[in-house]
Amino acid sequence: MNTLRNRVQLIGNLGNDPEIISLDSGKKLAKFSIATNESYKNQEGERVTDTQWHNVVAWGKTAEIIETYVTKGKEVAIEGKLSHRSYDDTNGNKRYSTEVVCTELLMLGK
Repeated sequence: MNTLRNRVQLIGNLGNDPEIISLDSGKKLAKFSIATNESYKNQEGERVTDTQWHNVVAWGKTAEIIETYVTKGKEVAIEGKLSHRSYDDTNGNKRYSTEVVCTELLMLGK
């Protein structure tokens, strides 16, 4: 059961081209967001689509693959874990961020 702890799997489409950051250590970081869609029928019988946006980060070799092959609109399946962090913005306000740290990536579609 330990393998099920803090595990996230999502299939969605990229909202923008990934942001690639090269660190001084030579390691790469990819930041991007994906949209997942869920459809259901409301009380009137109309089909409603609910879109959720998820912030994703990937490190190392996974980030290099993303840099080379993944662009806006591409459908991907990702697996990783949820990460929560906080930081102070330029005005000194405390901000909170939740993101998926991607450990596996599968490119879907064409």
